[in-house]
Amino acid sequence: SARAVIPTIITQILSGEKTIKLGDVTPTRDFNYVEDTCRGFIELEKCKEAVGKTVNIGSNTEFSILETMEMIKEVTNSNVEFITDNERIRPEKSEVKRLVCDNSLLIGLTGYKHKFDLKKGLEWTIDWFQKPENLARYKHQIYNV
Repeated sequence: SARAVIPTIITQILSGEKTIKLGDVTPTRDFNYVEDTCRGFIELEKCKEAVGKTVNIGSNTEFSILETMEMIKEVTNSNVEFITDNERIRPEKSEVKRLVCDNSLLIGLTGYKHKFDLKKGLEWTIDWFQKPENLARYKHQIYNV
């Protein structure tokens, strides 16, 4: 999604920006690589005990937006600087400060193990964005609300 923070950071860096425009960088998120998410769905589909239950699929780890940006900078070997863009600051009651998955039910039902850490997922995502035809799909200079 063009609204998601990871593509926002990556596309700005890969487009040659010298400063990264972000809003509040203190909220934390549990980022899950798509292959892990898909594998979680497949494991749940095979599990009769999961029928009718609400089961979270996630890594059970959290990173702040700032930590995520720093990891993206490291993977891209970039020295960009972060600046707060007031337009990107969410209204106080609309910002979720902490989103982290409790995947204990998933593990208990299926034995699921998270396979890919955030850094590995970022490496693969950045590789995808480095293809000009993929990067061209995103307008890094526009803030999508």
